[in-house]
Amino acid sequence: MRAPLLAALVLTGGAPALTMTHPNSTTVLHERAADWQGATLAGVAVRGDTLTLAPGQTSGTLTSPAVTVPAFDELVPSWNAVTAGGGSVTVEVRTRGAGGTWSRWFSFGTWQRAEGRTSVNGQRDAAGLVLTDTLRLNAPATAYQYRVTLRGAGTELRLVGINTSVRARRTAGLGHPGDRAAWGRVVDVPKRSQMVYPGGGEVWCSPTSVAMILAHHGQPVPVPQAAAGTYDRAYGGTGNWAFNAAYAGEQGMRAFVTRLPHLAAAERYTAAGVPLAVSLGWKGGELPGAPLSWSDGHLMVLVGFDAGGNPVLNDPAAPTDAGVRRTYPRAAFERLWLTHSGGLSYVITPPGTRLP
Repeated sequence: MRAPLLAALVLTGGAPALTMTHPNSTTVLHERAADWQGATLAGVAVRGDTLTLAPGQTSGTLTSPAVTVPAFDELVPSWNAVTAGGGSVTVEVRTRGAGGTWSRWFSFGTWQRAEGRTSVNGQRDAAGLVLTDTLRLNAPATAYQYRVTLRGAGTELRLVGINTSVRARRTAGLGHPGDRAAWGRVVDVPKRSQMVYPGGGEVWCSPTSVAMILAHHGQPVPVPQAAAGTYDRAYGGTGNWAFNAAYAGEQGMRAFVTRLPHLAAAERYTAAGVPLAVSLGWKGGELPGAPLSWSDGHLMVLVGFDAGGNPVLNDPAAPTDAGVRRTYPRAAFERLWLTHSGGLSYVITPPGTRLP
């Protein structure tokens, strides 16, 4: 049985949007003019497939129609914008529960290429709470809306992605049979260690992983530059998932956060030449061969699979660049990835790349 294919989901009041549906999660991507049909525009305009400020406006807002998806209790947004002129973008989301009641608008912070980007702490009410980059609900919802605010001349938005998932189904795909045709194939992603940078490098796993993928796509951003460009002032670090995707977007990439149900689904990406940054955590002894004895949250780049189906990673926690390439036992890795983050992955590709 193969992993589910891409499917189309119809927006209320809009046109079909690109949607990835799996047993544990759904990811909807809005990146075409048709995807924003039916949205409420105030001070913004859609030019081609890009959202920009209307003439004479210094700020503006797009509010999407209600997007109906399978029931979920967790939500992670991502977006691609250009804020090089000193502008900024704020993304907010609200959800609708089974009873039809809408939650408050939850903010995922203010993104900007310049220093000062920040998530928002302390957002909690009866519906749920925001944990930096993740909305965690107290009861399942069946729909959401997002609201995007653009500020500053030249600010543009190219993509909004929303991943919804069910926490209880994180490991539903554990042990799904792999595709042997995808084994023995590795994408040659440049190796970068986070540990060679004193004074902070030990916590730069996410931007280091992004830097490796950017380098693979011909955008060789130095790791310290990627770390500075993803730093979240409220979070106090560089691990904000949405901000890392947004940073790759500022470099001209198409980047979004999704959740995959098992390694068999990930095989389709690496077999197509698309490396993935993946998030996992483990306790002592749970990940044989790892340079870290334990981690409560670590990003590394999945670059392929060996001839036996074991995942091959560029693990930035290695002490040197030369030691970054690692192979981990398939069953252990898959369990730690799904248990920790529900298969969370960054997909970062040049625009127009065909996804598997």
